[in-house]
Amino acid sequence: MIVDFKRPSFHIKYLSSLTSNKWIRLALSNPIDMLIDHAHCERKAAGVAIQLMFRYPSEPDLAEVLSPIAREELEHFEKILYFLKDLGHSLKALHPPPYGAELSKSIRKDEPNRMLDSFLIAGLIEARSHERLSLLALNSEKESFKLLYNSLLESEARHFGIYWKLAQSKYSKNDTFKRLEELSKIESKIISKTFSMPRVHS
Repeated sequence: MIVDFKRPSFHIKYLSSLTSNKWIRLALSNPIDMLIDHAHCERKAAGVAIQLMFRYPSEPDLAEVLSPIAREELEHFEKILYFLKDLGHSLKALHPPPYGAELSKSIRKDEPNRMLDSFLIAGLIEARSHERLSLLALNSEKESFKLLYNSLLESEARHFGIYWKLAQSKYSKNDTFKRLEELSKIESKIISKTFSMPRVHS
Protein backbone atom coordinates (compact mmCIF):
# COMPACT_ATOMS: atom_id res chain seq x y z
CA MET A 1 0.00 0.00 0.00
CA ILE A 2 1.33 3.42 -0.97
CA VAL A 3 1.18 5.91 1.89
CA ASP A 4 0.95 9.60 1.09
CA PHE A 5 3.06 11.09 3.87
CA LYS A 6 2.65 14.69 4.91
CA ARG A 7 5.49 16.96 3.88
CA PRO A 8 6.38 20.48 4.99
CA SER A 9 5.04 23.35 2.90
CA PHE A 10 8.55 24.82 2.60
CA HIS A 11 11.54 23.50 0.67
CA ILE A 12 15.06 23.97 1.97
CA LYS A 13 16.67 25.28 -1.20
CA TYR A 14 20.17 24.44 -0.06
CA LEU A 15 19.39 20.70 -0.10
CA SER A 16 19.70 19.06 -3.51
CA SER A 17 17.19 16.29 -2.80
CA LEU A 18 14.13 15.46 -0.74
CA THR A 19 13.95 12.63 1.78
CA SER A 20 12.36 9.47 0.39
CA ASN A 21 9.14 7.84 1.54
CA LYS A 22 11.24 4.78 2.36
CA TRP A 23 13.13 6.73 5.03
CA ILE A 24 9.91 8.18 6.48
CA ARG A 25 8.41 4.71 6.73
CA LEU A 26 11.53 3.28 8.42
CA ALA A 27 11.79 6.20 10.85
CA LEU A 28 8.14 6.08 11.89
CA SER A 29 8.37 2.32 12.45
CA ASN A 30 11.28 2.76 14.88
CA PRO A 31 10.46 5.80 17.04
CA ILE A 32 12.72 4.94 20.00
CA ASP A 33 15.80 4.26 17.89
CA MET A 34 15.15 7.54 16.08
CA LEU A 35 15.02 9.40 19.38
CA ILE A 36 18.22 7.77 20.62
CA ASP A 37 19.99 8.53 17.36
CA HIS A 38 18.82 12.13 17.45
CA ALA A 39 20.20 12.47 20.96
CA HIS A 40 23.55 11.35 19.57
CA CYS A 41 23.17 13.89 16.74
CA GLU A 42 22.62 16.72 19.20
CA ARG A 43 25.69 15.66 21.19
CA LYS A 44 27.81 15.47 18.03
CA ALA A 45 26.57 18.87 16.85
CA ALA A 46 27.67 20.41 20.14
CA GLY A 47 31.04 18.76 19.64
CA VAL A 48 31.40 20.24 16.15
CA ALA A 49 30.81 23.76 17.43
CA ILE A 50 33.30 23.27 20.27
CA GLN A 51 35.85 21.70 17.92
CA LEU A 52 35.67 24.72 15.61
CA MET A 53 36.22 27.07 18.56
CA PHE A 54 39.35 25.14 19.51
CA ARG A 55 40.60 24.94 15.94
CA TYR A 56 40.22 28.69 15.31
CA PRO A 57 40.70 30.35 18.73
CA SER A 58 41.85 33.66 17.22
CA GLU A 59 39.12 33.96 14.59
CA PRO A 60 37.19 37.20 15.32
CA ASP A 61 33.67 36.72 16.74
CA LEU A 62 33.70 32.96 16.15
CA ALA A 63 33.50 31.84 19.78
CA GLU A 64 30.71 34.32 20.50
CA VAL A 65 28.65 32.72 17.72
CA LEU A 66 29.48 29.06 18.29
CA SER A 67 29.36 28.87 22.08
CA PRO A 68 25.57 29.46 22.20
CA ILE A 69 25.10 26.78 19.52
CA ALA A 70 27.05 24.23 21.55
CA ARG A 71 25.07 25.11 24.67
CA GLU A 72 21.71 24.81 22.89
CA GLU A 73 22.66 21.49 21.29
CA LEU A 74 23.49 20.08 24.73
CA GLU A 75 20.22 21.40 26.12
CA HIS A 76 18.40 19.51 23.38
CA PHE A 77 20.50 16.43 24.10
CA GLU A 78 19.34 16.55 27.72
CA LYS A 79 15.75 17.19 26.69
CA ILE A 80 15.69 14.01 24.60
CA LEU A 81 17.36 12.03 27.40
CA TYR A 82 14.58 13.02 29.82
CA PHE A 83 11.94 12.27 27.20
CA LEU A 84 13.42 8.80 26.70
CA LYS A 85 13.60 8.26 30.45
CA ASP A 86 9.89 9.05 30.79
CA LEU A 87 9.24 6.36 28.19
CA GLY A 88 11.35 3.83 30.10
CA HIS A 89 14.36 4.01 27.79
CA SER A 90 17.89 5.35 28.07
CA LEU A 91 20.76 6.31 25.81
CA LYS A 92 22.67 3.47 24.19
CA ALA A 93 25.32 3.07 21.53
CA LEU A 94 23.98 2.72 17.99
CA HIS A 95 25.80 1.71 14.84
CA PRO A 96 26.22 5.06 13.05
CA PRO A 97 25.39 5.61 9.38
CA PRO A 98 28.28 6.61 7.09
CA TYR A 99 26.75 10.05 6.51
CA GLY A 100 28.91 12.20 8.77
CA ALA A 101 32.18 10.42 8.04
CA GLU A 102 31.57 10.55 4.29
CA LEU A 103 30.71 14.24 4.38
CA SER A 104 33.84 14.99 6.38
CA LYS A 105 35.96 13.52 3.59
CA SER A 106 34.88 16.46 1.43
CA ILE A 107 36.45 19.01 3.76
CA ARG A 108 39.55 20.38 2.08
CA LYS A 109 42.73 20.23 4.15
CA ASP A 110 44.22 23.61 3.25
CA GLU A 111 43.18 26.87 4.84
CA PRO A 112 41.15 28.96 4.33
CA ASN A 113 39.21 26.31 2.38
CA ARG A 114 39.06 24.02 5.39
CA MET A 115 37.17 26.56 7.48
CA LEU A 116 34.71 27.37 4.69
CA ASP A 117 33.95 23.68 4.10
CA SER A 118 33.58 23.07 7.82
CA PHE A 119 30.98 25.84 8.14
CA LEU A 120 29.04 24.71 5.08
CA ILE A 121 29.00 21.03 5.96
CA ALA A 122 27.90 21.78 9.53
CA GLY A 123 25.14 23.90 8.04
CA LEU A 124 24.05 21.23 5.56
CA ILE A 125 23.77 18.67 8.35
CA GLU A 126 21.55 21.09 10.28
CA ALA A 127 19.46 21.70 7.16
CA ARG A 128 18.94 17.96 6.60
CA SER A 129 18.08 17.52 10.26
CA HIS A 130 15.50 20.29 9.97
CA GLU A 131 13.89 18.63 6.95
CA ARG A 132 13.72 15.24 8.63
CA LEU A 133 12.50 16.46 12.00
CA SER A 134 9.77 18.30 10.10
CA LEU A 135 8.73 15.02 8.51
CA LEU A 136 8.67 13.29 11.89
CA ALA A 137 6.68 16.13 13.47
CA LEU A 138 4.11 15.95 10.68
CA ASN A 139 3.77 12.17 10.50
CA SER A 140 4.36 10.77 14.00
CA GLU A 141 1.23 9.17 15.43
CA LYS A 142 1.81 10.16 19.05
CA GLU A 143 1.15 13.76 20.03
CA SER A 144 4.05 13.79 22.52
CA PHE A 145 6.49 12.93 19.73
CA LYS A 146 5.02 15.61 17.48
CA LEU A 147 5.44 18.20 20.23
CA LEU A 148 9.02 17.15 20.91
CA TYR A 149 10.10 17.32 17.28
CA ASN A 150 8.32 20.63 16.75
CA SER A 151 10.17 22.05 19.76
CA LEU A 152 13.51 21.16 18.15
CA LEU A 153 12.76 22.37 14.63
CA GLU A 154 13.38 26.08 14.96
CA SER A 155 16.91 25.70 16.27
CA GLU A 156 17.92 23.34 13.45
CA ALA A 157 16.93 25.95 10.89
CA ARG A 158 18.51 28.77 12.88
CA HIS A 159 21.77 26.87 13.29
CA PHE A 160 22.00 26.34 9.54
CA GLY A 161 21.48 30.07 9.10
CA ILE A 162 24.24 30.84 11.58
CA TYR A 163 26.77 28.63 9.82
CA TRP A 164 25.69 30.09 6.49
CA LYS A 165 26.14 33.66 7.76
CA LEU A 166 29.55 32.75 9.20
CA ALA A 167 30.65 31.53 5.79
CA GLN A 168 29.31 34.63 4.05
CA SER A 169 30.96 36.94 6.55
CA LYS A 170 34.41 35.49 5.97
CA TYR A 171 34.35 34.48 2.28
CA SER A 172 33.09 36.01 -0.95
CA LYS A 173 29.46 35.40 -1.86
CA ASN A 174 30.49 33.74 -5.11
CA ASP A 175 32.93 31.33 -3.45
CA THR A 176 30.42 30.49 -0.73
CA PHE A 177 27.52 29.77 -3.10
CA LYS A 178 29.68 27.77 -5.49
CA ARG A 179 31.11 25.57 -2.76
CA LEU A 180 27.72 25.13 -1.07
CA GLU A 181 26.26 23.88 -4.34
CA GLU A 182 29.10 21.38 -4.73
CA LEU A 183 28.80 20.11 -1.17
CA SER A 184 25.00 19.93 -1.38
CA LYS A 185 25.25 17.56 -4.34
CA ILE A 186 27.73 15.41 -2.42
CA GLU A 187 25.42 15.40 0.60
CA SER A 188 22.49 14.33 -1.56
CA LYS A 189 24.47 11.47 -3.06
CA ILE A 190 25.55 10.23 0.38
CA ILE A 191 22.02 10.42 1.83
CA SER A 192 20.64 8.45 -1.12
CA LYS A 193 22.76 5.40 -0.34
CA THR A 194 20.93 2.55 1.35
CA PHE A 195 21.43 2.23 5.11
CA SER A 196 18.81 -0.09 6.50
CA MET A 197 18.90 1.04 10.13
CA PRO A 198 16.63 3.86 11.38
CA ARG A 199 18.80 6.92 11.80
CA VAL A 200 18.27 10.65 11.36
CA HIS A 201 20.86 10.67 8.58
CA SER A 202 20.45 7.16 7.19
